[in-house]
Amino acid sequence: MDSKIVEIFIPGPAGRLEAKYYKSKKNTSPIALVLHPHPQYGGTMNNKVVVDTFHVFMDNDFSVCRVNFRGVGKSDGEFDNGQGELADAAAALDWLERENFDNSQCWISGFSFGSLISMQLLMRRPEINRFIAISPQPNVYDFSFLSPCPSSGLMIYGKKDELVPASNINELNKRLSAQKGIKVEFEAVPEANHFFSKSDQVLIKSLNKYIKKESALY
Repeated sequence: MDSKIVEIFIPGPAGRLEAKYYKSKKNTSPIALVLHPHPQYGGTMNNKVVVDTFHVFMDNDFSVCRVNFRGVGKSDGEFDNGQGELADAAAALDWLERENFDNSQCWISGFSFGSLISMQLLMRRPEINRFIAISPQPNVYDFSFLSPCPSSGLMIYGKKDELVPASNINELNKRLSAQKGIKVEFEAVPEANHFFSKSDQVLIKSLNKYIKKESALY
């Protein structure tokens, strides 16, 4: 493991939250928070997609944090159907901002269930100026709260996602692309399933490209 990545505990609303944190050496570096998939289906911050995303932010000189929601790993509390998890994410972002008060940009990213929580957090925190949602599930969760969506971002998903019908993604795309002043890019990874099982390198490349392009604007 990279020795610059430290294990930390963040004070959360249901007790302490276990997290991994990397601090960029660059002053005013951008910050990013990465959220994991559904805890009741084995989602943790050590999920491969979450770790890969964390490393791409790291490689782009972000100060970045990934956190275990309540009841996962060494985090206190128990699963709370999304409400508590949103409060956990907010507490993690508070902590990250305090550690990097001079940040130049604030990003949120999440995978699957984590993408839902990250989009809900985006609606509540005007300082978030970019997002990356990986394998969102508009067929399971109602994303209509994203109207209007306050910030530009990337929605990336597998063409062969076995959990989400393409029609639901297309509908979300249509709704978000009609909004003025922001640009939400939708990217389909041809051979990928919901978990990007054999397409992790393609995902990493796409994330890297988007993060480089968008963080250079600041």
